[in-house]
Amino acid sequence: MERDTVVKEVVEALKIFSRDIRTQIDEMGSQLRAEMQETANQLRAEMQQFRAEVNERFDRLEQKFAGLRVELTETQETVHFLASKTIQHEKKLHHLAKQLESIR
Repeated sequence: MERDTVVKEVVEALKIFSRDIRTQIDEMGSQLRAEMQETANQLRAEMQQFRAEVNERFDRLEQKFAGLRVELTETQETVHFLASKTIQHEKKLHHLAKQLESIR
């Protein structure tokens, strides 16, 4: 009978120990999930901040390129105007040169 009592006590001690281990494992699992969630949230926040910074930089580049396009268009118009004026002056000079030759 004493032997049965000892066995029952050992079995009960093992059950208690098993419950304690399960509780500790559950707590560790919950803690790990919480830490993983916190890490994921931090990563999301950093990615959103990075995305916002990249978008801001792209916006500035787009504005810069738009300004450069305007400047290039204006430069092309100026070059075209100057080229046409140069051609007009060359024609005038050519015409004047012919007139001078005919006078001589």
